[in-house]
Amino acid sequence: MSEQQTTVMPTAIARNQRPGGISAWLRARRAVLPTWAATIIFIGMVGYAQVAYGKILQASTLSNLLINNAHLVILAVALTFVIITGGIDLSVGAVIAFSSVAGVLLTNAGWNPYLVIVGMVAFGSTFGLIAGLLIQYFDVQPFIATLAMMFLARGLASTLSTRPERLPEDSPLRVLGVPIKLYDGPKVDDLVITPGVIIAVVVVLFGVIMLQRTLMGRTVYAIGGKEQSAILMGLPVHRTKLWVYVISGTLAGVAAVVYTARLGIAQNITGIGWELDAIAATVIGGTLLTGGAGYVLGSVVGALVLGLMNVIIARDGSIPPEMTTVITGGTLLLFVLLQRAVVGRKN
Repeated sequence: MSEQQTTVMPTAIARNQRPGGISAWLRARRAVLPTWAATIIFIGMVGYAQVAYGKILQASTLSNLLINNAHLVILAVALTFVIITGGIDLSVGAVIAFSSVAGVLLTNAGWNPYLVIVGMVAFGSTFGLIAGLLIQYFDVQPFIATLAMMFLARGLASTLSTRPERLPEDSPLRVLGVPIKLYDGPKVDDLVITPGVIIAVVVVLFGVIMLQRTLMGRTVYAIGGKEQSAILMGLPVHRTKLWVYVISGTLAGVAAVVYTARLGIAQNITGIGWELDAIAATVIGGTLLTGGAGYVLGSVVGALVLGLMNVIIARDGSIPPEMTTVITGGTLLLFVLLQRAVVGRKN
């Protein structure tokens, strides 16, 4: 081999191995690609709606998006914990129905409203605890355990009442749904939030800190990666799996408080299909259904994508409301395929 060839070949090899470039940058951040895709889609939806219908880039639109989807954001955070471990929770919608109906009935019976709020959250925690015990200590599949909790919670809600139950107008619980004006814009273009939105933000911060900054968070990711390996590493796997479902149930109770305070009404049919919306938001936000990867902020973006989709369909007027489910299904399928591509390249 000539001296020129010997000089050229190592140079070419070094060039190929040199860190940097778009492909290397993408490979290093492969796990967050679905989250970025969700963010790009959200921005694209905003741009399309602004061009097609106008009056989307307004403070009032952001206000409505946050207020109307605060409960979904909370549920998306709950499902992020569960799905990262490789599990599933089908009970959150029914838990909201039971907690909501029970809370309104207790309020109307004269209970202290602050005690009622604690009770609504505690109801959710109880369902989550039972599901976690079934999964961790009785080796029941998460799908079956949470499906049982779904039927139990929905049945108990129907037993309590089969008609709409209303909060008194002067109930302190309604304070969580009172608008707080942050910016006084022209005409009705105001930036408004509610205490329920603030609660959702606190829940998001809690989720981020728990998953990214604590031993429990690292254990959650390790369980989703490979549970047996996490056990061999000495991580508290059993305790963490139990707590994941307790957190999910507790956040479902919090979502029940926020939703009930906003509407002032509770029904046994509340929350039907919300567990699927929360799962869709979580997956759209980049959490892998196989577990081991996901981000709370990505799930928040996924929830806002679904909320904005409803806004666009309502603004359009020509799209039948039932098409929301079709569009959601198509979007979810797109992100599942993207996830499979990412996981396949990683393997």
